[in-house]
Amino acid sequence: STWGACKLAIKESIAKEIQREKMIKAGQIQDSDDNTFDPVPEITPRHFEEAMQGARRSVTDHDIRKYEMFATSLQTARGFGDFKFPTGGVDGGAPAAGGGAMDEDDLYS
Repeated sequence: STWGACKLAIKESIAKEIQREKMIKAGQIQDSDDNTFDPVPEITPRHFEEAMQGARRSVTDHDIRKYEMFATSLQTARGFGDFKFPTGGVDGGAPAAGGGAMDEDDLYS
């Protein structure tokens, strides 16, 4: 989940910040006056993948079937259920008036 990925990124950022502070106190690295240091500047796919390992499904099979039936009935009601272009094109494949070559200036002939 997105929320879980955010929480994991924040936890990682806090842990890296604590580790950095310990390394500064131990003299392993120097403290820079750069206030823009961000140990985890973005949420990565790894955060999402880890968050999804603990995610639960929130939609029941019954709800999915209900949605699928609604979507099918909506398509049918709108007339899109079995839409297909006619074979051979419009008018059985007969060329347009004027021999089939359309004059670019006349859009309605």
